[in-house]
Amino acid sequence: MYAIVEIAGHQFKVEKDQKVFVNRLATEEGKKVSFDNVLLIGNGNDVTLGAPAIDGAQVSAKVLKHLKGDKVIVFKKKRRKGYRVKNGHRQALTEIVIEGITASGAKKAAPKKETKASTSSAAKAEPKAAAPKAEVKKEVPKAKPAAKKAAGKADDLKKIEGIGPKIASTLVEAGIATFADLAKAKPEAISEIIANVRGNHVTDTWPAQAKLAADGKWDELKKWQDELDGGKA
Repeated sequence: MYAIVEIAGHQFKVEKDQKVFVNRLATEEGKKVSFDNVLLIGNGNDVTLGAPAIDGAQVSAKVLKHLKGDKVIVFKKKRRKGYRVKNGHRQALTEIVIEGITASGAKKAAPKKETKASTSSAAKAEPKAAAPKAEVKKEVPKAKPAAKKAAGKADDLKKIEGIGPKIASTLVEAGIATFADLAKAKPEAISEIIANVRGNHVTDTWPAQAKLAADGKWDELKKWQDELDGGKA
């Protein structure tokens, strides 16, 4: 039996007892982890496709160790300007071993019974809950201004070299909505937050860039960003 599963933003074809290197996971070494975004399961001639994922399917694994990948050399040059920069990058990886593949999409029928029970109980409870509805209506208008204030305080994180729309929205959902918030965050913590965003992202310079933006030093930030490549120094 084999499965195609999405792990940390990448898709892998895995089998039991297979060792796989994936983008760095937040799970500690020696602990177990499971992935439920299973796109396909094959067992001999039987192939089950998800839409996009298979309900109830799961791939269980164990974290063996955290490590860094081979060094990749990044060389940049600007013609007629005497500009040459050579840097190296090692991707943060996690080695895992696949312990089992579970294909139990049919078992997802059980929650439907709970839904019917909950709807019937909700229908019975409606007459009793008639009085609290007025209180809920009063609380809803109070929640809307709070959301507007939070939106007004947010900064455009895409001004940081290496941050795109997807990463910016992911950081905001994690509570990092301003340059000041990003400046206080550690690169390792940022990498864990955006682990599920596709691509290789180097977060080492993001807090320092955010500090310049928070202090209003835009000229200094722009001069530095001209020397960066996707946030890489």
